[in-house]
Amino acid sequence: MNTSKTLSNGILRALLTIVVSGLILFFFYQIQSVLIYLVVSFILTLIGNPILDFFKKRLKFNHIFATIVTLLIFMLIIFGFIMMFIPLILSQGQNLSLLNTSAIENNIVQLINQISVFLESHHIDSSQILKEANITSKINFNIIPNFLNAILDTISSFGIGLGAVLFITFFFLKDQLKFILGAKKLIPDSHEDQILNSLEKINHLLSRYFIGLLLQLFIVFLLYLIVLVIFGVPNALVIAFLCAVLNIIPYIGPLIASILAAILTMMSNLGSDFQSEILPTTIYVLIGFWIVQIIDNNLSQPIIFSKSVSSHPLEIFLVILIAGFLFGILGMIVAVPLYTIIKVMGKEFFPENKIIVLLTKDI
Repeated sequence: MNTSKTLSNGILRALLTIVVSGLILFFFYQIQSVLIYLVVSFILTLIGNPILDFFKKRLKFNHIFATIVTLLIFMLIIFGFIMMFIPLILSQGQNLSLLNTSAIENNIVQLINQISVFLESHHIDSSQILKEANITSKINFNIIPNFLNAILDTISSFGIGLGAVLFITFFFLKDQLKFILGAKKLIPDSHEDQILNSLEKINHLLSRYFIGLLLQLFIVFLLYLIVLVIFGVPNALVIAFLCAVLNIIPYIGPLIASILAAILTMMSNLGSDFQSEILPTTIYVLIGFWIVQIIDNNLSQPIIFSKSVSSHPLEIFLVILIAGFLFGILGMIVAVPLYTIIKVMGKEFFPENKIIVLLTKDI
């Protein structure tokens, strides 16, 4: 009797846990926009902390004034970015037909026809290969316009939520100490020092990481732009922008960026002769992009992914690789910040563990 009662109680508890978990997940799904605002505000806070400290320590601003000035800098950067880049990207995207799926399909078909003529002029029968491959039916022509439109929609949607994000960021920056004091009341006394030390280290390391990541993307964007301008590729700004955004995805992003750059370079020069202009220009652009990626892989990424989070480059590579296999592209993007958080927490709570000691010796 007791056994059946215990079993039924266990089943009820399990069902209740499943229902409550489902309701919580549904609630988070319903407020996903708010969660995005909180995440963006948290990242802006991490980026803004060094700026806030500079104004307070070096320029002797009081806390409120330093917070307001930091927020004004964010607003000026965002406004400048929108005024400078978005109209150019939009106009160049229209010139390149990136906002129109049918136009992209026509351009791709035209490009394939030009490639066929080029191959046939070199005694390579491409018509049968292309017919059997049926490339045009397998390509999802919505990828490029959806990607560009998603970026533009995100920026325009962010414009709607900009007030909320800046409002939240202001209080994150202004009331950090209050949040920490409030957290102290919720933290068990036995673990208070460990958790607070972890939060301080995580804040410091992730601040460096996100600032470094933004700097890396800007450097890559400028280098891509220089390569495209040198070889006279039309619509250089939008191509460099799209390829730089792809660099957010570690290791795989640059490879995708090279392929995208090659396709968009050929599409930009569709009116020219394939053999004498389109093909050489595309090859030069690819070589230029590979040089940029060599510079990025050997200079920018080691500084950002290694020094900013105090981890060995091989360690970071393996973490990103494992996260990619387990969780796909999203896992690769968030791998470094999450791994940094786990390392810091591990050092505080398990300082005697030999593996933790080995992995966190530089933190």
